[in-house]
Amino acid sequence: MTSFFGRWAVVCSILLTQACTTLGPDYVEPQVDWLQSWEAEQYGQAQAAATGQPDLSSWWNVFNDPLLNQLIETARVKNPGLRIAGLRIAESRALLGIATGSQYPQYQQANGSLARINSGESGGEHQQFNNYDLGFDVAWEADFWGKYRRAIESADAAFFASVTNQQNVQVILAAQVTQLYFSYRTTTKQIEIAKMNADLQQRSYDITGARFSSGQDSELDLQQAKAQYLATKSSIPTLEIAQRQIKNALGALLGRAPGQFEELTAEVQELPVLESSVVESVPAGLLISRPDIRTAALQVAAQSAQVGIAETDIYPSISLFGTIGWSGNSLADSSNATNLAFGPSFTWNVLNYGRIKNNVRVQDARLQQTIENYQNSVLLAAKEVDDAAISVVKIEEQQQLLAESLASSERALKLSTSRYQEGYSDFQRVLDAQRSLAATSNNYIATKGARINAIIAFYKALGAGWTPVTSESAIDEDTRELMQQRTDWGDLLNTPLPEFTK
Repeated sequence: MTSFFGRWAVVCSILLTQACTTLGPDYVEPQVDWLQSWEAEQYGQAQAAATGQPDLSSWWNVFNDPLLNQLIETARVKNPGLRIAGLRIAESRALLGIATGSQYPQYQQANGSLARINSGESGGEHQQFNNYDLGFDVAWEADFWGKYRRAIESADAAFFASVTNQQNVQVILAAQVTQLYFSYRTTTKQIEIAKMNADLQQRSYDITGARFSSGQDSELDLQQAKAQYLATKSSIPTLEIAQRQIKNALGALLGRAPGQFEELTAEVQELPVLESSVVESVPAGLLISRPDIRTAALQVAAQSAQVGIAETDIYPSISLFGTIGWSGNSLADSSNATNLAFGPSFTWNVLNYGRIKNNVRVQDARLQQTIENYQNSVLLAAKEVDDAAISVVKIEEQQQLLAESLASSERALKLSTSRYQEGYSDFQRVLDAQRSLAATSNNYIATKGARINAIIAFYKALGAGWTPVTSESAIDEDTRELMQQRTDWGDLLNTPLPEFTK
């Protein structure tokens, strides 16, 4: 008996020693050849948000707006999309635990039975006895070809991809909150300007009405003044609709129902005028560190391991199994029995009719797709940076020209009104000046808002606005407690997240 166990121990040792082959390609991060030498055309011209280099994790501080800071902090806690992204980290962490557990015995089963048996009558007596049975089976597939190691690699990459995806949601969320906040303020300012222009036009309408009543002006001047005044006034409800929609959209980002937004008021505030500094260059490595680019790279890593998993099916599977059982009964003249067996198991899908090889090809094609997706993600990121840079430059030029045009429109209205009242020109000059002032003043405010949006887009294109993810920031305390009450999560929800290492 000893020699039997000894021989199988040697066989098991050999299997364990040889189980070190890992099939499939090892992950290599895709290279972007053009990125190292790339520079956007507008670097050297592009105007960034502020002098000096701000903290990119909180880039919105350049606006020096406490309410904006408060809204972003609230969104980081209450935003539904960000909360879902945090929960996906917990999900992927549990999936990683499943993949890790596959290294150990993959099949085990315990079974037992107790039966009361009536044997019928013998010698005039009714006999009864108890029958007992207990068994335990276990099987372990040796990771001879690296199937389970590759599965862990894939799950590990998917886990870190869920982390970088949460960081990317942070980037998008910060940009969206900032953009909607300043869109609300821009629209509020446009409403103020529309009301001011309507007031100016109403005064002209009142003047023409008085002059018409006294016979000094024709009805044509009166009707033209009225038409222009009412047209300007009719634009205000459209702006108020847009203002409410922007407010509701911002509230949704903060997880609030429509109307629950006490912080925002209709008080008109001037839009921020930011000091300008030249953006001379953006390091290529900054694009590569964008959270969405890191997610794309990790997706390549996860799929690369899937190729190895598929390849393991081509080769034989070697498993170790064992079983132990005990049976007995309560009969006086019977003895109990113990069964013990263990050894290797060998399976090989020989007649697979090309299914396994084609599955390898499927996984390899998917790997190449993720590589192409990574390359495309870097390309689109560079495009976003270049688009934002040129927008900041050219919108600032446009803003300066509109500022001069606005000053001229205000002066033209003053002169035309004076000349009309003195009788040196007709009312058409006043109408033209009022129309020009209304359009220019609205365009000027819209351009100021567009420049702010371009600056926001520039920081978003750099992948700025995220902080490292922790167990506490991924899932808030109340949610973690609720999940613990519902399901035994152990320490998984509270254990610090591991750091990513290449």
